[in-house]
Amino acid sequence: MDTAEIIVTVGGLALAAFVVWYFFFSAWQTASAVSSSSGVQEVDITVKGGYSPDVIEVERGKPVQLSFYRDEENSCSEELLMPDFHIRRELPAFQTTLVELLPDTPGRFEFTCGMGMLRGSLIVK
Repeated sequence: MDTAEIIVTVGGLALAAFVVWYFFFSAWQTASAVSSSSGVQEVDITVKGGYSPDVIEVERGKPVQLSFYRDEENSCSEELLMPDFHIRRELPAFQTTLVELLPDTPGRFEFTCGMGMLRGSLIVK
């Protein structure tokens, strides 16, 4: 192997290690919903290369309002899927999209982008 091949191989291995770390070992940000005066649980979520926070805790039986602000134009993040709640929303770039739901079953419910690369969880207690 010459020097160029070694550099390319080491660079490729470093990139593969970063991808594995990012998708499987990076820290999850957890947020609990804040109840408004009307009893609605509200959470603001920023969409930029992922969901922040990406783990949201809410109480069962109380209405939830998720405000997704998409702070990018990346095509991967233009759609939100919450299959357990039968929700599919377009997320326009640099705008806030409200998603309202009523969680009546405790558990962990995943939400993703349209491509399934960006992931988050709604934990109903």
